[in-house]
Amino acid sequence: MGLDAGLRRLVLGTLLAAYPGPVPPAWAVGLVADGLAGHTLFGTNVHDPAQLAAATAALRAGRPDVLVAIDEEGGDVTRLAHATGSPYPGNAALGAIDDPALTREVYAAIGAELAAAGITVNLAPTVDVNTADENPVIGTRSFGADPERVATHTAAAVRGLQDTGVAACAKHFPGHGATVADSHHELPLVDAPLDVLRRRDLPPFAAAVAAGTRAVMTAHIRVPALTGDDPATFSRAVLVDLLRGEYGFTGAVVTDALEMKGAAVAAGGIGPAAVRALAAGADLLCIGAKVDASLVEHVVAAIVAALGDGSLDRGRVEQAAGRAADLAAGLRADSRPAAPAPELGYAAARRAVRVEGASPGWHRPLVVQLHAASTIAEGRVPWGLGPHLADTEQVRVVATETDAAALRRLAGDRPIVLVGRHLHRLPGGVGLVSALAAEHPVAVVEMGWPATWRPAGVRAFVTTYGASHANGRAAAEALGLAG
Repeated sequence: MGLDAGLRRLVLGTLLAAYPGPVPPAWAVGLVADGLAGHTLFGTNVHDPAQLAAATAALRAGRPDVLVAIDEEGGDVTRLAHATGSPYPGNAALGAIDDPALTREVYAAIGAELAAAGITVNLAPTVDVNTADENPVIGTRSFGADPERVATHTAAAVRGLQDTGVAACAKHFPGHGATVADSHHELPLVDAPLDVLRRRDLPPFAAAVAAGTRAVMTAHIRVPALTGDDPATFSRAVLVDLLRGEYGFTGAVVTDALEMKGAAVAAGGIGPAAVRALAAGADLLCIGAKVDASLVEHVVAAIVAALGDGSLDRGRVEQAAGRAADLAAGLRADSRPAAPAPELGYAAARRAVRVEGASPGWHRPLVVQLHAASTIAEGRVPWGLGPHLADTEQVRVVATETDAAALRRLAGDRPIVLVGRHLHRLPGGVGLVSALAAEHPVAVVEMGWPATWRPAGVRAFVTTYGASHANGRAAAEALGLAG
């Protein structure tokens, strides 16, 4: 016997699915017509503005109030510009500039582009306070390490996005910034007492709520002081007692992707993870990026089974679906703002660059880009100075496989500009920089999270606070290398 149609529609109203490719397949649109809350778009869904607008129109043909979500943070996490890199600097650069009006303007520009494409929910901003230099998944996605500064820019970002009619989704509650593990791969631990969390991690979320954020995303992290052995996504103490009770949030609680190891392994699969997240107080469940119709039906069946055996209350699911519907209803808009001037992000990136040492005079250097792996959140987005260089040779190398003497021979009498991300923790990176700088004029361009490490002997150290297309151009300009 098949599922009751009314019950299936109710459960679908709590789910954010996804689909492959630039054109929504029939099953993806059919699920929307059947009541699916919406879809999250990823880089594989985005080719160009006209194609993207056609795709979101196809989803709206399934149901006009479908939620169309995307992770468009600017900076290192971009879907709209995944093929080239974002024309906007990310949060770390905006936090370094520390001009809340600019942050609001940049996020309004991003929101305008999303609105013009028919996207209604931005799974941004990241409002985690990045207090761990070794954090492998937040880093430059954060406005900084100071809770007050992050809170100020959080409010500006939320208002800028929502000025355009696009819902903001502050993430990752109750704070992913102190972790040294990636929740895509494992369940990170934040072992701090509640009073530390209130001072360090939670102020930006309070600021987001006060600014009117329409949604908040959960973190697949374990915070023993709040969650015991469970991730926050499965914790009623986090999602109901703290977020709703203490901070007064009334919007939609959205889970991070349930396919991530921090949730799926902890629960024993995506289906059980969905049940546990709903029971804890989540409203919209992001299934993940690799989704097909059968996976959606599997999750629906798991939730329906939990309703049947009494392990999940129907009233809780109705509440969740109602909040998802309220979010969608508040985002219906017939008019779309005009796209902003593209130079905004490049001008902002220039303001973020910091140069220590001598910046001018790097005439026709050898530019060496050190390979750095991307996180799942970032994806394989181009980065570096390459697209911005004029009459300058560039090579790409792996630090652990590169001999400093060979690079010096290749450079000859030319200076070397080393470009990297998170060089202080890149395998082989510190040793290679030190060996080169000991015998050769070297400048370093750090495009990752700016740690306190500064290599001895380098002539210049350039910090960009991110690796977007805009950050790369700003660094090339700062060294006088831009075409």
